[in-house]
Amino acid sequence: MPDDIFENEPDVESHANRVEFADTRNQLAVQMLKKMRDSITHVIQLLEQGDSARATRHLVDLVTHNNGLTQDLEQKTGSRVLEGVFDGEMMVGADGARYQVPENYASKSRLVEGDILKLTIQPDGTHVYKQIGPVERQRLFGKLALDSSTQEYVVTADDQVYKVLTASVTYFKAMPGDEVVVVVPRSGDSAFAAVESIVSS
Repeated sequence: MPDDIFENEPDVESHANRVEFADTRNQLAVQMLKKMRDSITHVIQLLEQGDSARATRHLVDLVTHNNGLTQDLEQKTGSRVLEGVFDGEMMVGADGARYQVPENYASKSRLVEGDILKLTIQPDGTHVYKQIGPVERQRLFGKLALDSSTQEYVVTADDQVYKVLTASVTYFKAMPGDEVVVVVPRSGDSAFAAVESIVSS
C-alpha cells in the first residue's frame, strides 16, 4: 500500500507530532522558567540580607549563562550545545528536533519523562548527554510483562501501564512476571517508567 498522502487527506500523524513537540517545548519552557525563578529568588534573598556583592555576581551569572557561556563553549571547542526535555525515549530539543538518547544511558541514569538534559554534539559527531534538571519522582511497585501486540516490555503499577526501556529490563535480567520497582514523575501523566530494581522473580 503506498505511503503517499493524498491532497485532501488530513496528515493526522504530522499534526500529532506537531502537537507533541509543542507540548514538550512548553514543558521545557516551564522547567527552565522554574530554574530561573529559583535563581531570582536567591538573588532577592541576598539583597534583603544586604549582600549586594554576591547578589550582583549571581544576577550577572543568571543573565549571561545561557547566551555567553554556551556560545563561548561552542566557539572554543567546535561543539554544539543544546538543552532539551526527555520524552521517555528521546530528547526533544528547544529547536523542536528529536535526538536519540542511548537506552543504556537512559536506563543507568533512570531518566524519566520531563527530565532536562544537555546534549553536547562534539566535532566528530559524538553525542554526550548530561542530566541537568531532574523532575520530582515517585517510586511504584509493579509487575513486568511483555505486550504481545508490540513485543515491548511494560510494567503495570497502580492500575497504570507504563512502557519501559528494553535495556533496563536486560540490565536487571528481568523476566515477565517479575515484581519491580519503577520510577515515574511525581506530577502529571507519563507513558514511560524507569526500572529501578527487581523485587522478586
